[in-house]
Amino acid sequence: MITNFFKKTGVISNTSRQYSITMNAVANDEMAISEHIEEFRQRLFFCLIILVLSTILCFADVKEIVRVFQAPAIGVKFLQFAPGEYFFASVKIAFFCGILISSPLILYQLLLYLIPGLTKNERDIVLPVSFGSGILFFLGLVFSYFLLVPAALKFFISYGSEVVEPFWSFDQYFDFVAVLLFATGLAFQVPAIQVVLGLLGIVTGEKMLAASKYVIVICTIIAAVITPSTDPVTQLLLSTALLSLYLGGSGFLILLKK
Repeated sequence: MITNFFKKTGVISNTSRQYSITMNAVANDEMAISEHIEEFRQRLFFCLIILVLSTILCFADVKEIVRVFQAPAIGVKFLQFAPGEYFFASVKIAFFCGILISSPLILYQLLLYLIPGLTKNERDIVLPVSFGSGILFFLGLVFSYFLLVPAALKFFISYGSEVVEPFWSFDQYFDFVAVLLFATGLAFQVPAIQVVLGLLGIVTGEKMLAASKYVIVICTIIAAVITPSTDPVTQLLLSTALLSLYLGGSGFLILLKK
């Protein structure tokens, strides 16, 4: 009788319909999540293949790449202080260059995965900032290779030239150069971060310019922290570059808002 009453009043049918809708929504969500996971797995696998192939390509021509890394160290003779030191250094160089070469494709795959889930306003921010960030990273590498690395090496070579001969371990030299290159590339992301903060409305370009006197101190500290060398020339060059990037990013943000 109670069952007949609920059937007549439509309670059971409504409940069943709502339950069916809920279960269908859950099933659709599970399918959507599984599809996202599968897509992420495929893109991650593709990025790993690109990285491996780039590393193998660089290792095949590693001697020429080694000469490029050695070029700033004028007058320095490199020694192998342990068995296999040059081989393992060559592997590290190939992997480092493989990351640099494959990074645009990896970033492109990441954007393809993220863009469908973004709104139009978010896409308008993410795409230009990602492109600009890649250019800034490349400029950081160029600035470091042609200015920071030669300045640091010249300081270290000339400092003890009358006392010791410049015989260096190539593995340690590469670690020094690689850290300086990568750290400078990251430091050059300052304008990209400023633009993101400005477009999100967190801070304005005018406020950034008003804080310039504090930024000078911060740039000096950052330059001292991220550079592997302790020479004042490298730190001065990097802190000046960071300050110029900060002022340029602030000015660009002001123009962008007008």
